[in-house]
Amino acid sequence: MNTASKKTASAGNKGERIRSDCFVTIEITVQGGLEIVLQSKVKVMFGKAINDLVIDILNFFEIKNAKISIEDSGALPFVLAARIEAAIKQLIKTEKEYLLELIPENQYQTEKDLFRFSRLYLPGNTPSLMINAGIHKPNGIILDLEDAVAPDKKFEASFVVRNALRQVNYYGAERMVRINQVPKGLDDLEFLVPHNVNLILVPKCENKDQIIAVNQRIESIKKDKGITGNIWLMPIIENALGVIKAYEIAGAAENIVAIAIGLEDYTADLGTQRTKEGTESFFARSMVVNAARAAGVQPIDSVFSDISDMEALKQNVLASKALGFDGMGCIHPRQIEVIHDNFAPHETEIEKAKKIVNAFITATEKGLGVVSLGSKMIDPPVVKRAQKTVNLAISLGLLSNNWREEIR
Repeated sequence: MNTASKKTASAGNKGERIRSDCFVTIEITVQGGLEIVLQSKVKVMFGKAINDLVIDILNFFEIKNAKISIEDSGALPFVLAARIEAAIKQLIKTEKEYLLELIPENQYQTEKDLFRFSRLYLPGNTPSLMINAGIHKPNGIILDLEDAVAPDKKFEASFVVRNALRQVNYYGAERMVRINQVPKGLDDLEFLVPHNVNLILVPKCENKDQIIAVNQRIESIKKDKGITGNIWLMPIIENALGVIKAYEIAGAAENIVAIAIGLEDYTADLGTQRTKEGTESFFARSMVVNAARAAGVQPIDSVFSDISDMEALKQNVLASKALGFDGMGCIHPRQIEVIHDNFAPHETEIEKAKKIVNAFITATEKGLGVVSLGSKMIDPPVVKRAQKTVNLAISLGLLSNNWREEIR
């Protein structure tokens, strides 16, 4: 055991409003064996299990003499293990990782063309918000290591996020992590790539070199760990330079599935205020949509920060959809339903798309080289867009797979 210079370290959160978390302090001692002091309202029911977990972790890291105190506020094992390991690794230098089981429910990958209406941001150092996030059915869950985590908490947050990827059931949502800005964010990848993360968001992206650096580190870790499978990327454009280079960024790698825009940082970079009308960001949002479409990836809009105004959110979603975006971020579960309902194709869109696709299929079956609907010729891009609408309506349960038979 290679011991660092300090002998005491802490990790975690405590206080009256803290729940599903714990605060751990470890002191390495010269002798005396292991002393565990546990304060917990659930000590009667779970005290032995917590004690056994602590001993197992300390033995795993070959710590024979230590005093560990735990102020528990209902932390699940993945949180306890993360907090203890983060404290230990402030005291000793080791490459060993104490890994809990990767639950079967999390052993899935996602497709490049998955529809991504919503992505729910969750602070990476607040486990209470992670535990039940999947029941709200967002398309994606973002465990955030960047802006949502205080600088002095980023190290320990990495262990929480790693363990959450392995242990928390998100009910099929795409499991995303927003790393820190490159180059610091490259170190975050060590906690993510081996643990079946589906997608990594690259914040404050302003050139393709950042994407190349991320992919180089991903491939290095995959080779070292013997990992296969895709890890998708979603660069986030957050300043004026990023907007100008949006197409370069969107086309920088095959594993980019979408590019997003972050309007809080973008408007700050411009030196203006963000408004509900969004006139100050119209140019940037249009640039991101055009860059994404040109590169063949999905354009994803920014979050809407007023979690109390659902009508304003609805209007924002409709404006976003009208600009060409495929989805947007959200910061509260109550926003998810509004986002889904208004990004989904409405009845008029579906009916029009059905007519166009039906006309195309009929023309193809008859061997016709020209597709027409009534007196109007239909161009291939129009058919492609209509087919996308039909496919989306089917996947959302808004349209039957047998819709052509039903309209005949």
